[in-house]
Amino acid sequence: MSFRKVVRQSKFRHVFGQPVKNDQCYEDIRVSRVTWDSTFCAVNPKFLAVIVEASGGGAFMVLPLGKTGRIDKAYPTVCGHTGPVLDIDWCPHNDEVIASGSEDCTVMVWQIPENGLTSPLTEPVVVLEGHTKRVGIVTWHPTARNVLLSAGCDNVVLIWNVGTAEELYRLDSLHPDLIYNISWNRNGSLFCSACKDKSVRIIDPRRGTLVAEIEKAHEGARPMRAIFLADGKVFTTGFSRMSERQLALWDPENLQEPMALQELDSSNGALLPFYDPDTNVVYVCGKGDSSIRYFEITDESPFIHFLNTFTSKEPQRGMGSMPKRGLEVSKCEIARFYKLHERKCEPIVMTVPRKSDLFQDDLYPNTAGPEAALEAEEWVSGRDADPILISLREAYVPSKQRDLKVSRRNVLSDSRPTSAARPGTSTAVSATADTAPSSSLVGAGEAGKLEEVVQELRRLRALVKEQGERIGRLEEQLGRLENGDA
Repeated sequence: MSFRKVVRQSKFRHVFGQPVKNDQCYEDIRVSRVTWDSTFCAVNPKFLAVIVEASGGGAFMVLPLGKTGRIDKAYPTVCGHTGPVLDIDWCPHNDEVIASGSEDCTVMVWQIPENGLTSPLTEPVVVLEGHTKRVGIVTWHPTARNVLLSAGCDNVVLIWNVGTAEELYRLDSLHPDLIYNISWNRNGSLFCSACKDKSVRIIDPRRGTLVAEIEKAHEGARPMRAIFLADGKVFTTGFSRMSERQLALWDPENLQEPMALQELDSSNGALLPFYDPDTNVVYVCGKGDSSIRYFEITDESPFIHFLNTFTSKEPQRGMGSMPKRGLEVSKCEIARFYKLHERKCEPIVMTVPRKSDLFQDDLYPNTAGPEAALEAEEWVSGRDADPILISLREAYVPSKQRDLKVSRRNVLSDSRPTSAARPGTSTAVSATADTAPSSSLVGAGEAGKLEEVVQELRRLRALVKEQGERIGRLEEQLGRLENGDA
């Protein structure tokens, strides 16, 4: 009996990357030359932000996504820092709010006008001062509104309530050396960090305790990275003692040795991992490389499965990754990267080829939406919550954003703000068919008619929902037929 090698089945085996046409790039951007291993780029469904060269201070550029082509040299920047900007991160719960960390030892949070900048932005909404050395890492909490983490070259991690401009937690004894990166877990109850002492640590920020530690996660002396995956495992990139670049997967229940360890090559650029929890695909971009490799993480050995490599001619200075809700679902786009060259930013689109034009349920499970699951105060009190998920079936439309308000209230006092006074929350109330106006405003006859209308609306909504589900099932069957799965 002859055995043939069975190729592992995966719908992501044929993902292919494609740079967009030249007129869809952002040209003439003077990308920062600072020697710092951050991504230098942050993107969301409305804006692209890139750290740029600036004389006499630090600046980054914020462009509406549609503003492609050549960018005028006089285009306004966000320029309130007095030293170079080292890291930027868009708020996951407000597409117009971005945080920046700088060599000037401060963290600043900015509100970008809805249609982008028309003049230089020099006034942040809030300045967070607490680090004694440059701030190289800023990252927002994934599910709690207004919670921001910063880490500096003082080896200190600070967690802030941006809504009250207060320091919530100071973790100053857990890292004996420079922190390379920090990644929250899915519900923001823990974070993991990669440090220059070659250890990867899992930390509970509210207790200020070390939950677990991987010593010598990678033996080499060059920079490492560590990120949490959706199931709580930790994925790391780093270097071997012989300076080979490596990837590893770790189970926090058993950190004695990695579940998987792969050697890639002997280039010397740090490997920046980007993770998509919906597909369990990790994209690895080497700083100074010209390729993006991608891997699917599964529960079966060898756990890290190589999918493919996207290669282009130019090396990348940095890279941004679009959140899932900003992708074009009608084109089966499962990821989009914004690759920084020396003087331009080039979007790279990752798609799964499909014959059908219908919505592909299997490629787009419900994904993290823009609504915060918790307020900062709830998180501080010990609550955790997973991201609030949204369906991409209707193709994401950006919601009207609220301004970030900062109130100097003591977050630890026990007087809880009402939702109307809570920083950053919307006070608008939407009426649905389930809420009938107060009967004191309508007469008895009118109230009866109103009740009938409400009942009719409820019946119609139930019918629409039922039909929607039926259409969804039929589309799925059709999709399977067209893809030859049935």
